[in-house]
Amino acid sequence: MTQEVSIRIEQSFTAIPPELWATLEGADRDKAGGVYNPFNAHGFLSALEESGSATAETGWLGHHLLLEDAAGILIGAVPCYLKSHSRGEYVFDHGWADAYQRAGGHYYPKLQAAIPFTPATGPRLMVAQGRHQAEIRALLAAGLRQITEKLGASSAHVTFLPEDELAAFEGQGYLHRTDQQFHFLNAGYRDHDDFLDTLASRKRKALKKERCAALENGITIDWLTGSDLTESVWDEFFAFYMDTGSRKWGRPYLTRDFYSLIGERMADDILLVMAKRNGRYIAGAINFIGGDTLFGRHWGCIEEHPFLHFEVCYHQAIDFALAKGLKKVEAGAQGEHKLARGYQPVTTHSAHFIAHAGLRRAVADYLEHERREVEQIGEYLGEHTPFRKGERQCRDD
Repeated sequence: MTQEVSIRIEQSFTAIPPELWATLEGADRDKAGGVYNPFNAHGFLSALEESGSATAETGWLGHHLLLEDAAGILIGAVPCYLKSHSRGEYVFDHGWADAYQRAGGHYYPKLQAAIPFTPATGPRLMVAQGRHQAEIRALLAAGLRQITEKLGASSAHVTFLPEDELAAFEGQGYLHRTDQQFHFLNAGYRDHDDFLDTLASRKRKALKKERCAALENGITIDWLTGSDLTESVWDEFFAFYMDTGSRKWGRPYLTRDFYSLIGERMADDILLVMAKRNGRYIAGAINFIGGDTLFGRHWGCIEEHPFLHFEVCYHQAIDFALAKGLKKVEAGAQGEHKLARGYQPVTTHSAHFIAHAGLRRAVADYLEHERREVEQIGEYLGEHTPFRKGERQCRDD
């Protein structure tokens, strides 16, 4: 770029005006430019901080990079945090931390360019609408590396980034890591039955039987969004989240206030799939509605019923996506059980800058082998989808 630019760090996301953040591509549903990603929205990121979910006290100190031109106009940004642990990230680097600390170094603090507690792909190098994307991305990737070195942090980690952002990071010496998720890809299905018709007969019958079994015992399903998301509904869903999250993580990441805040700010971007029995809700899953994607996040329950988790989290998400014409469903991290339910293996990407040259070489060697393994596993899983042989499928472009 011919003009002078500068990067500044903003520790409090709430100090960034919502109307300024909305000028970045994909950060606002009502603004042109990019595909809207609800996790990059000001309402979501500010709610994490204001609710006490992602703060210095919980190990997520805001270090958001703001790239400005000579006139002080925002032209790019990176949501980023200075972290004192590796929890809530879903891309595991505990082995790297242990090795570094055994060698006498201090792995923490580290920089994490990510959406806290959210294993969903979305923009990490955010560019203002109308700006030259490749140039801004390169400047942001370079700026993140410079900030890492200036702070004396061990490393910078950019997780769940789109594949087309990789070039900017690799040009600055970041290491490329891959992993696997399972996404439902909408190949233009008219409805759920049309999708089921593409499956092998035995798989199709098994899923139909599973869905019927999930709704036995008088269970019904409600889709709640917009004005349906009352405080009493959030109270019930939070009880599910606390029950399941306490067993899964020990201490759930999100506070009750977080749900009230996103309910106020982005209710039309939220879908709660709630299961009811005997007049009360007994289980639910929260989803976020993007420009072309439904993002499944987490679920909880206070009653155990066979197959109810699969119905609430996966089958209902497909139903909603098809009804709304969305291109795909991202159902979160891990879970090969999703494969049998029509979700296909998709490669996810992250980029890592390791300041220490010795650790960087060791990690680079490890990642080379890991990428090959991830590719081989993906190919194997791709051959074991429930689709009929030769059935038309779409790619996750």
